[in-house]
Amino acid sequence: MSTSSSTHPAPPAAAAPAEAGVNYGLVFGILAVLVLLVAPFGVYPVFLMKVMCFALFACAFNLLLGYTGLLSFGHAMFFGGSAYVCAHTVKVLGFSPELGLAAGVLFSVVLGFLAGLLSIRRQGIYFAMVTLALAQMFFFFCLQAKFTGGEDGLQAVPRRALFGIIDISKDINLYYLVLAIFVFGFLVIYRAIHSPFGQVLKAIRENEPRAISLGYRVNQYKLLAFVLSAALAGLAGSTKVLVFQLASLTDVAWQMSGEVVLMTLVGGMGTILGPVVGAAVIVTMQNYLAGLGEWVLVIQGVIFVLAVSLFRRGFVGEIIAIAQQMKARKSQG
Repeated sequence: MSTSSSTHPAPPAAAAPAEAGVNYGLVFGILAVLVLLVAPFGVYPVFLMKVMCFALFACAFNLLLGYTGLLSFGHAMFFGGSAYVCAHTVKVLGFSPELGLAAGVLFSVVLGFLAGLLSIRRQGIYFAMVTLALAQMFFFFCLQAKFTGGEDGLQAVPRRALFGIIDISKDINLYYLVLAIFVFGFLVIYRAIHSPFGQVLKAIRENEPRAISLGYRVNQYKLLAFVLSAALAGLAGSTKVLVFQLASLTDVAWQMSGEVVLMTLVGGMGTILGPVVGAAVIVTMQNYLAGLGEWVLVIQGVIFVLAVSLFRRGFVGEIIAIAQQMKARKSQG
């Protein structure tokens, strides 16, 4: 007798951490938004916009890896594919920015659905290799296709008025648009994680055979998580096009997929704020250490090794673990 997944309560083991993390997430999230509201008056706005774009990308990836247990080495195809579609529709077809964003996200949803149908049938390293193979195929398609501009990419993407009213050619106006998009994407992920859907994803991550035995349609949940992650990664890629007015092969290269893995692991896989912190650390290094040339990659590698060796849960994950240990000691004492 088949049982609908909606009739099952969330797995008890996953419910307690979710309850404990809700208040902390809200408090830190509100504080972060308040800081970001005034930040552009003291920090270069374009740098902050880049941080938010990659933070959203890392959060989208973390939804798949940290909460579903699926390691994708091909998320750059959603980030970069959406960037190309947004750039082409805005520059060549004359779409407004909001329509360009929507077109990019829609493309990522369709691509994510098709890629997900092929990849979720495999597990572990096989899943990762399938996503990597698909991403490499997409990379060479972008290299050969005429509408992508080949190695030159799509440059000088215009910043037309948003909804025909808001002039986003000014960095400060664009900054608040990017902030609104980041907050929207972050809240979507936060709500998904702290919902029955998110609890099922955690159950799949912890023990997939057990989730199947409870009657959950595991492949449907994994496909939905994959598509949602792809959509939000696409939103980040399209937003990045409006910031830098450029879509290039760098956005779809395998190095971009590796970079988002690095951001997630350094910040804290499976934590709501970890990818944001990881993205801020990596983008800051790239920005302020750019004068060192290729040594930036060496420094990134050293930081990654140190993070994995000393902070195995990531920066945020270790802070949460220490806070929980202190709380447990107080309750025992």
